[in-house]
Order: sequence, then structure tokens, then C-alpha cells
Amino acid sequence: MPWKGEKDPYKIWLSEVILQQTRVQQGLAYYEKFISTFPNIQALADSPDVMVYKLWEGLGYYSRCKNLIFTARQIAAEGKFPDTYTGLLKLKGVGPYTAAAIASFAFDLPHAVVDGNVFRVLSRFFGESIPIDSTKGKVFFNQLAGKLLFQHDPASYNQAIMDFGATVCTPQIPLCDECPLRVKCVALRQGIVHVLPIKEKQLKKVTRYFNYFVFIHEKSLLIKHRKEKGIWQNLHEFVLVETEAVTVWKKPAIRLFIKKCNQQSKWKVVSVSDDYKQLLTHQVLHGKFIVVKFFDSLNVLPGYEKVPIGKLDELAFPKMITSYLANMRAEMLQPFNYG
Repeated sequence: MPWKGEKDPYKIWLSEVILQQTRVQQGLAYYEKFISTFPNIQALADSPDVMVYKLWEGLGYYSRCKNLIFTARQIAAEGKFPDTYTGLLKLKGVGPYTAAAIASFAFDLPHAVVDGNVFRVLSRFFGESIPIDSTKGKVFFNQLAGKLLFQHDPASYNQAIMDFGATVCTPQIPLCDECPLRVKCVALRQGIVHVLPIKEKQLKKVTRYFNYFVFIHEKSLLIKHRKEKGIWQNLHEFVLVETEAVTVWKKPAIRLFIKKCNQQSKWKVVSVSDDYKQLLTHQVLHGKFIVVKFFDSLNVLPGYEKVPIGKLDELAFPKMITSYLANMRAEMLQPFNYG
């Protein structure tokens, strides 16, 4: 990976933010795009928000992007990247793990980097059954990692134990027969490798149903810049109706909603899409798109604006909407080709 052995705190910070809740292979492409577009933190700080969000589009967890922009501008204004663990912790969006990674890799400071791989290695090697997602477990394993840290070369040690967890002591099929630590591994000796590490919290997912009305007049659509907190903050979307269950949108229901939106022009339902599904960590999202063409005029709803179809590529949308737009342009071009 291009960030391994990197000493530039900007590039280390950027890679760590991108890799939060993201697989390495997916994050790599985004990292390379960001470094190419914003080669230094000043370039990132000087860029308009919409440009950064567009580059982040599809990566998810958009609060990371919001914090990325804020922190870049803060550091650029102060003139230098913090070079202490305490200073790094003060940055928005930087927690103990990311602060330790930057401190260790960029500045060779003796701070243990404890990611999921390290939790797993330590839990198995020492046979510890303390839940790694509990407050007690986080304190215990962070303190243990700190005691084990090789003080004279913390960067190499941290990278080594993370790589060991990623390639040998893996979650599902660990390479115990080839493991150089197998003789002293408590979990292997006790036959509990696949039991550890333990998590106490079971993930509960909420299912939500998004019904998007794509209101079109001539070559413009109604678009909202989503400002409220929650998923997809600072992204763009069509006119949204969220329901508690799957909704079959028949003409009377559509007519009632259009009237509620204070639209007076004649209209026609061009299409109703199939279900679009998107999985988030804590949510399962179902989306449906109802395309409505207005013939005479289109009133702008509060919080929305008219955006020409040709400008959509400049805006950042949630993955569900970008998937729909890709299919719409490839397979449903006719409804938008009004001449």
C-alpha cells in the first residue's frame, strides 16, 4: 500500500480517515484520487466543499468527509500539522487510534496503534476473553499494546503487528500451521482461536424506505442539498418521501402528493423504478424512484433548487442515487431527452 513507510503526516492522516470503516482495496482507489487531486493539505483546504464531497462520493460515512474538510482548513490556518499525540487528538475526527497512527508513523513517537487486527492478535495470543468492544476491553487491550510496544522503532512494530493480523492471524481462516507465534499462542493451545476475540454487542439494523420523486420540467430537476444531520449530510437528493414500509405508488397517491407540493402544471408519470437497496452498518435502505414530467412549469419547493440535468455530474449524491442515475442514463434516456 502506498501509505506504508510514509512519513508525511498529511498522507498518513488522509489514508487513516479513508480507511475508517472501509476495506483497503476500496479505500486505495480513493486515496490515490485524493492525493492526485490534493497533493498537500493546503490544496485540500483551498478546495470548495462540493468538489471534495464529489471526490468522496460512494465511500460512505460522509461525516468523515465533513471532518476532513474542517481539519484540513484548521491545520492550513495554523501553518503546520500537530506533531504530538495530544495535539493530534484535538483535531476533529481524530480519535486515539488515528492519533497514535500519525504520531507513530510520521513522528516516530512511542504510541501503540490498536486496530481490529491488533485486538484480534492480542486476544488470541494471550487467550483474553474480555469483549474488545466493551469499555473495559478497550482500556485493557490498549494498555497491553502499550506495554508490548517496541520503544526504539514504534512505527515498524505497529505496522508489523497490524500486517500480522491482516495476513496470518486473520478473522475467518487464520494460518495457525504457519504462524511463527503458534508455540506460545494461548488460543491455539486451548482450541479457542475461532472463538476469540469476543464482542458483547450485537449489531441491530434498522430498515428504511426512501421514495424519491424525480420532478422534471424541460431539462431541469428539483434537487435538495441535504443539510440536516444524519446519513448523507451535505449530499444531494431528489424530493424525498420516507415511509414505514414498501409503498406501491398508484396514480391517486401520486396526484395527492403532487397537490401537496403545490404543483399546478399538468404532469405525467414517466416511470416508477424497481427497488434499489443499499446496506449501511446500522441500516438497510430501500429506494424507489418515481419520475414525473411537468409540462408547463415546476414550482420550487422550500429547500430545493432547479438543477439542469447536465449539472448533475458536478454534485455528490448517495450511492443509491448514483446507481439510479447510471441506470437511468443508460436504459431510460428517453424520458429525459426532451429536445
